[in-house]
Amino acid sequence: MTRKVSDVTRVKHGRPVHHWRRDAVELAALFTAVAVADAVANLVGHGPEGPALLVVSAIALIATAGFHTWWAHRHGHAPPAGDTDARPPSEGQQAGPSDRSPTAPAAAAGESTLWRMRTTVKDEPGSLAALCAALAGRQVDILSLQTHPLADGTVDEFLLRAPAGLAAGEVTRAVALAGGFDTWIERADAHDLVDAPTRVLGLAARTALDAAELPLALRQLLGRCTIRSLPAARAAGGGREPQAVPVEGVLEDTVMRLRAPEGGVITVERPYLPFTPTEFARARALVELDARLGPRVPRSQDVLTLPEGNAITVRRADTDDLDAATAMHERCSARTLGMRYHGPVGDANRYLSHLLSPRFGRTLAVQTPSGRIVGLGHLLWDGDETEVALLVEDAWQRRGIGGELLGRLVAMAVEAGCESVYAVTQSSNTGMVAAMRGLGLPLDYQIEEGTLVITARLDAASVASGWPYEESREREFGERIVRD
Repeated sequence: MTRKVSDVTRVKHGRPVHHWRRDAVELAALFTAVAVADAVANLVGHGPEGPALLVVSAIALIATAGFHTWWAHRHGHAPPAGDTDARPPSEGQQAGPSDRSPTAPAAAAGESTLWRMRTTVKDEPGSLAALCAALAGRQVDILSLQTHPLADGTVDEFLLRAPAGLAAGEVTRAVALAGGFDTWIERADAHDLVDAPTRVLGLAARTALDAAELPLALRQLLGRCTIRSLPAARAAGGGREPQAVPVEGVLEDTVMRLRAPEGGVITVERPYLPFTPTEFARARALVELDARLGPRVPRSQDVLTLPEGNAITVRRADTDDLDAATAMHERCSARTLGMRYHGPVGDANRYLSHLLSPRFGRTLAVQTPSGRIVGLGHLLWDGDETEVALLVEDAWQRRGIGGELLGRLVAMAVEAGCESVYAVTQSSNTGMVAAMRGLGLPLDYQIEEGTLVITARLDAASVASGWPYEESREREFGERIVRD
């Protein structure tokens, strides 16, 4: 295959080769053209044979231009003398990423992109080799590979490093030509560089420390999916979910149902990608570990000093705090309870068991030195979304407690990898609106029939550059004592 020298950078001893002969010819042609033009102008203006001279001048200029074109065409394809460092492009295939991608712009040379890809191939010799060769032909490096055996094929899951200019569509087309089908691809990040056994062990350790980690661990194990927990009462009654789920669970293509430790049902749904038996076995093992360990919540707590000097303790709460939370409800006004639960005040206590259960999220409690709970903050897993909710006893409002709880809940959501959190309140609840604004994050507002939904986006750029949570805590609370 031939390539024009103009398409290749010619270098000698690390510097561009300078062709002085070509420059001399161009300058001579330029001076000749200027001299001829000046002579023609004088003769035309002062002599009787002006038109004839114009014709002669035009012919001379055309001849000069033709000579210049011929010279450039002849010497433009000749290899430079003594340029021994210039090499023709390699015609072989390179298995790893290249510094010069044929599809990437020059500015992006050397840059790469991480991709997670899953495809299905026939279970026959050579199918994986053909797939790897196709990726190597696009200068794609395979960083890790997992195989999920099926009855009539194999699902191969790759972590790839590709040139930055290589689009996802080009990768999937190459895979399809190599025999892969049902291909799915998405961007990956540095966290995906951890191998599968290490990631599973890490998720198991997090689940062992905190029962509220189970939904998050399942989501990180299975990728983008929607996880819903159905209480035991609804699972046995007339809910929309199946009434009976065997102990070993049920796998139905893009949906898996697992028996929750407390007797309910955990439903995991991923419409865009069917679950494999290997993924189902891993998820079931994680749920079984959670069931064997029983209810557990980290007992660390922070003691804060309010501006007026009162000390409060912020800690995790669970169903053991049901009585203390019910007593706080009884001390709250009907207006405060209505702002929080958006319904009849008499129904407020019915929600507490659900809210305090670590199976459905995380709860923070604010406690006085006497042991009385005066505030609750909830971070609730709502399918693939996350809700935050606050309740502060009337006598303890407007002291910064709500903002402290909200900041901690959002920090938990960021740590869990949530993309956003939302709060459902009433448009007249100025305290909740002020607390959300105090986060310093991008907010979206939706109002319908007096109900206000405020959504805070937790993208990495916003949290890194525009979230003054630590600064606001220092302003509100002067002293912090951490006790494990």
